[in-house]
Amino acid sequence: MLDEAYKRKKYFLILIPIIIFIVSIILGRYPMSLSDIGDVLGNKLLDLNKPVDEGLETVIFQVRLPRITAAFLVGGALAASGAAYQGMFRNPLISPDILGASAGASFGACIGILFSWSIAAIQLSAFIFGLISVFITYVISKSIRGRDATLMLVLTGILVGTVFSSLVSLTKFVADPYGKLPEITFWLMGSLAAVKDTDVYMLLPCFIIGIVPLYLLRWKLNVLSFGEEAQAMGVNVNRLRMIVIICATLMTSSCIAISGLIGWIGLVIPHLARAVAGPDYKKLLPYAVVTGGTFLLIIDDIARCASSLEVPLGILTSIMGAPFFIYLLMYSRRGWN
Repeated sequence: MLDEAYKRKKYFLILIPIIIFIVSIILGRYPMSLSDIGDVLGNKLLDLNKPVDEGLETVIFQVRLPRITAAFLVGGALAASGAAYQGMFRNPLISPDILGASAGASFGACIGILFSWSIAAIQLSAFIFGLISVFITYVISKSIRGRDATLMLVLTGILVGTVFSSLVSLTKFVADPYGKLPEITFWLMGSLAAVKDTDVYMLLPCFIIGIVPLYLLRWKLNVLSFGEEAQAMGVNVNRLRMIVIICATLMTSSCIAISGLIGWIGLVIPHLARAVAGPDYKKLLPYAVVTGGTFLLIIDDIARCASSLEVPLGILTSIMGAPFFIYLLMYSRRGWN
């Protein structure tokens, strides 16, 4: 019975993202139908030479498909990073930005915007500073001896994140209030409006490099969640913790580089996945990736279709994430026990 229930959930989680993906292509200010999409894909993939509007092909392949793919990858990466961190730190309130990756990436992007760098340079700066902030956190925490290593890592991450957040505030303070400041503020609220296919090509390798080691080490992540017993069971805790940090930081920093700050996904979605799949990382990681990607796809559809002005993703994820998290805390019976 349990296997049958799991199979039904698995098929459901495969079917729902496909449906949302197709609906996301249809939705938008440029109207199109399923037949239009079929004709465009047929011409592109099978050389059917059906008459289609050239603008339709441009919208699908240069606007919507890159944006939809990026939304799924960003949501999945943030959710997987959050799930890995929550198990590693054995804390349900941990999110991917706990070690300062979000604050560091934000500062890198603010620097790029302040000095009028190109979009690619801004993204690269955000990515590099996200890695730097976590590296600083790890080095400082390792230099503190005689204390709980996990606790020191979390506390150091909070302090480093605070420093970079203060630097973000400083860049906003010195920025031109009529030009650079609104641009910085909008970036910090998160958006996928400017995503291109080149952004997807940059994000996809980072996602694969980050998620594959986590999945291959899934049984060790299960052991790591036991705490001090993991060392007695033959797991090199320090090395495994470093691998998890590298993988999660790589995914988180690459996501923030192209989308800006999108909160709550790395905190809430792992709990939803854990409530459905349980704490076993063999099931939890795939569920987190699919659920996080689907959730951000839905949020992005709402952001670009709800009004004439596109709503920043960070606002919507906060509005929907906080009540949903409260609901999970009140009614979820599976997960951390």
